[in-house]
Amino acid sequence: MGVRGAWWDRVLRLVLAVVSIQVLMVAQPAWACGCGAAVPAGGRTLTVGRETSVVRWDGRVEEIDMQLTVSGDAESAAWIMPVPSRASVTLGNSALFGELERVVAPVERVRHYFWPRAGDWPLSDDSGGGDRSPRAGAAPGAGGVEVVGRERLGPFDVARLASDDPQALGSWLTQNGFHLPPALATALEPYVRQHWEYVAIRLAPEAPAGGGVRPATLRGSLDPLHLSFASDRLVYPMRLSRLAKVPQHLRLYVVAAHRMQPRSDIGGATPNVLYAGKPDAARSAGAGQSPGIADRLAPIDGKPAFLTAFDQNFPIPADIVDDHELRPAARDNGYQRATYRDELLTVAGIPAWLLSVLGALVVLLAAGLLWRRRITRRPPTAPGPVPPRPTYAPS
Repeated sequence: MGVRGAWWDRVLRLVLAVVSIQVLMVAQPAWACGCGAAVPAGGRTLTVGRETSVVRWDGRVEEIDMQLTVSGDAESAAWIMPVPSRASVTLGNSALFGELERVVAPVERVRHYFWPRAGDWPLSDDSGGGDRSPRAGAAPGAGGVEVVGRERLGPFDVARLASDDPQALGSWLTQNGFHLPPALATALEPYVRQHWEYVAIRLAPEAPAGGGVRPATLRGSLDPLHLSFASDRLVYPMRLSRLAKVPQHLRLYVVAAHRMQPRSDIGGATPNVLYAGKPDAARSAGAGQSPGIADRLAPIDGKPAFLTAFDQNFPIPADIVDDHELRPAARDNGYQRATYRDELLTVAGIPAWLLSVLGALVVLLAAGLLWRRRITRRPPTAPGPVPPRPTYAPS
C-alpha cells in the first residue's frame, strides 16, 4: 500500500505541474508588434518575431507597407498603429518585400590570392576549388471615440479611429472585438497628447471551403497592409512595442530623397545598415514582375529616390522609449554588403605564381648563359715580361 501511495503521489504532482504550466501560458500570452500590440483572442498565444516595413516619404506624404511574421496557436489577433494624421489603408503587395530583399542582398565579389593554398595544385590533386557558395472630420463623438472609417480588406477588419481619451479608446476596441493589452491605454497617452489618430486592425483567417472547419492558425508571414498619411517628418511608430513580452526584430526599408538614419536607437541595439544607394527602379522590378517596387522607388521631386535599409534588435522591449524618427545623413554615401570568394590568381588559366617562378628561372638561366658566354669569349692575356735574374759578384 505504501508503494502504491507513493506512485499516486508522483502522478498527482506531475499532473499539477502540467496544469500549472498551462495556466501560466494562458495567463501570460505573448504579444508583440513593433507597430503596436498584437494580442490573440481566446487565451491563445501569438508571437510576432519579426516586423518588416517599407517606408516612403517625399517630405509631405508618408507611406508604410508593413508585414508581420508570427508564430503560435492563435486563430485571430488584433493590433493598433498610431499615425500622426488621417490615414488611408489598403492591402499591400507581398511581392514588394521579396523584391526589395533581392535589391539589398549582398553582392558576390572575388578576392585573388597569389600563392597556392590547400586544394590548389600542387598542394592537392583536387583542383576543383571550394564551395561557391491633413486631419478633417467631426470631433470625437460620444464616449470620446470617432470612427473615421471601417472596412474589410481581405482577412483584415480595419477601423480608423480618432480619440482624445485613451481609456475610451481602449473600451471601444474591447467592445468591438479588438482584444488588446490592458496597459494599452497608458501606452497611448503620448499619442493622445500629440492628437494622433489610430488604425486598429483585427485579423482572422477565413475558414477553408466546406464549412465546419476551424480556420488555420496564424503562422508565417501575414498579408501586408499599406498605409498612407500626411506627415511633415519621417516617423515610424515604435513606442507601443514596449508592451511586447519577447525580444523584437525590425527590418526597415526607407525610401526618401536622401540617405536616412534613425535619430537614436530608441532603447534597442544599434541599427545595422544593410544597404544605402539609388537603385534603378525599373531594373530592380524586372520584366514581368510586380510594379510595386518601381512605385516605391520612383523619383522624388524629379530626382532619383535613395533607399536605406537597416535591421535593429530590441532585446528588452520595455526599454523602448520613443518612435523612430529618421533624418538625412550627413552625406548620401552608398553602401552595399558583399560576400567574398577567394580564387587563385591566374593568367590565361595558368597560375600566376607558376608563371612568376618559371619567369624567374628563365631570367636566371639566361643570366647564367650570358655570363658563361662572356667568360668563354674573353681573349687570353699575354704573359708579362720576365724580370732578369740578379747576378751576384764573387766576394
